[in-house]
Amino acid sequence: MLQNKVLSVKEELSKVIVGQSEMVDALLIGLFTNGHILLEGVPGLAKTTTVKTLADIISLNFKRVQFTPDLLPSDIIGAQIYDMKTSEFKIKKGPIFTNLLLADEINRAPAKVQSALLEVMQERQVTIAEDSFKIDSPFLVLATQNPIEQEGAYTLPEAQLDRFMFKIVVGYNTKQEEFEIAKKVTSGENIELNKILDKETLEEIKKEVSNIHIDEELEKYIVDIVCATREPKEYGLEDIADYIQFGASPRATIDMFKAVKAMAFLRGNDFVSPVDIALVVKNILRHRIILSYEAEAMQITTDELIQKIMEKIQIP
Repeated sequence: MLQNKVLSVKEELSKVIVGQSEMVDALLIGLFTNGHILLEGVPGLAKTTTVKTLADIISLNFKRVQFTPDLLPSDIIGAQIYDMKTSEFKIKKGPIFTNLLLADEINRAPAKVQSALLEVMQERQVTIAEDSFKIDSPFLVLATQNPIEQEGAYTLPEAQLDRFMFKIVVGYNTKQEEFEIAKKVTSGENIELNKILDKETLEEIKKEVSNIHIDEELEKYIVDIVCATREPKEYGLEDIADYIQFGASPRATIDMFKAVKAMAFLRGNDFVSPVDIALVVKNILRHRIILSYEAEAMQITTDELIQKIMEKIQIP
């Protein structure tokens, strides 16, 4: 029953989105596990469209913030304002008080604005002046960033990157998918989307995902993968030790435990297999490994290092 609901969500998304199955799966995993998602890709790859379409077919509140260099923290979280009629200060809540927050081109805003998201992404609460407000569940930050822009763009702080469950690198569509996109967009057809999920059904799915079985040997395997990013030499990975300045944090392990269960659910299984781990490991670790200067000079990517770790550590 719940599996059919998820298939229906994917079918509705496919009315608008052609291909990009990895991005769609990542957004659904984030939804089922309360994990924030960072989408990175060049303009025009339907990153924003996918998030908006997902919000349209799920009965959740949705807000979009276009990040710009002149954005202020109060533009996102809200502010304390003076009401001249009552001679009192009142709290005006910002767009962050929603279920799905689309942070569009998140790397265009400076560090002061990025820091405004740190509290809400971790603790699901917002502090304005002296008052703290809980954010309604579910709450997800779905952020997009453009990797090719240099002018007016800022690197995201490591503390904020670590709060994203996934970093999805969105690639170009295939030639056939490109053909379908062009025909669909230029046909002028009016696409009607149906509401598939409500909050109650989403909570049921979350419970089912959390009940998916994961063997203790696989849990230890996940911990070994994460620990290998910190102490590569202990796992016989001396050849990559000089390329890693800092490994992944404990949040990576927690997110991996959650994500592999959700991936197993999406694949129609009631237990986690090594395949589920292989499908999510790069998305979880690629933004959490900080490369050394030597690795950057040699143009070595975090994905390459993760691949070497996966090849070295034996599957239980």
